[in-house]
Amino acid sequence: MSTFGLININFYKVLSLFSIVRGYNIFILIIAQYMTAKYIFDPFQSWKTLFFDINFLFIVLATALSSSAGYIINNFFDSPKDKLNRPNKFFIENLISKKNQFLIYIILNFLSLIIAAQISSYSLIFFSIYILGIYFYSNFIKRSFWLSNFFLSILMIMPFLALSVYFKNFNYIIFCFASYLFFLIFSKDLIKDLESLKGDIVYSYKTIPAVYDSRITKIIFSFLILIIFIPVYYLIIEDLGLMSYYFILCIPFFLTVLLLLWLYNKDEIYLIIHNLLKAWILIGILSISLLNFNY
Repeated sequence: MSTFGLININFYKVLSLFSIVRGYNIFILIIAQYMTAKYIFDPFQSWKTLFFDINFLFIVLATALSSSAGYIINNFFDSPKDKLNRPNKFFIENLISKKNQFLIYIILNFLSLIIAAQISSYSLIFFSIYILGIYFYSNFIKRSFWLSNFFLSILMIMPFLALSVYFKNFNYIIFCFASYLFFLIFSKDLIKDLESLKGDIVYSYKTIPAVYDSRITKIIFSFLILIIFIPVYYLIIEDLGLMSYYFILCIPFFLTVLLLLWLYNKDEIYLIIHNLLKAWILIGILSISLLNFNY
């Protein structure tokens, strides 16, 4: 095989690995942790202090590595379903063999625990629980009715709960932020279940759409959006600086999402709504820099 051919294969394998570990999501997670630390948990410290905080850097690295490993193991167990629901994604992500995927999963988790151990024994315990939680979710809980959506939402906010413990800061406003993020992730996961309904039925995943139907799922989604409006309301009436406008815009945004969901009943619409919710989470993360706490 020519040198060019080898470079081509290696490039596609790197692309495959980036897709498996959700490189984009990990990058956003790192940004989110730094933004949250600077503007929510310790708004009075400088960026320089934060960047040179070795223990915080270790938390971010341990989170990034364990989350990347989590995406790998989730992909490992989901690949038969993805082959049916997302054939192009399946093809790209299976350029790396299952054996090598599992090896990378072990290495990333091992590195994560080594780094966590440098912070404290509590950090080591936390990340051990986090890693085991992701494994049990991917291998067992994901097929369970109701529990899968709830458990995933908990796992997704755990890295931010770790920051709360690290900075010893948890108050009413942080609780509202956490509640908002929890129910938004829960809602996004419901839409993802609607997207992958065909594969879930074939491979006996007991998701809400598979057990009931799309109409019941839409009702539950609508109810979750109504719940989201509760923390949104309390965050709007707080003096959060310019970030208040993000939460004000949540109202027309979520109403538009509900309108799209009920007017159309196509897989393409579910994909659009799923991407809209992901984009809204990203906008929310970037909007954190507009925070101005007065407490």
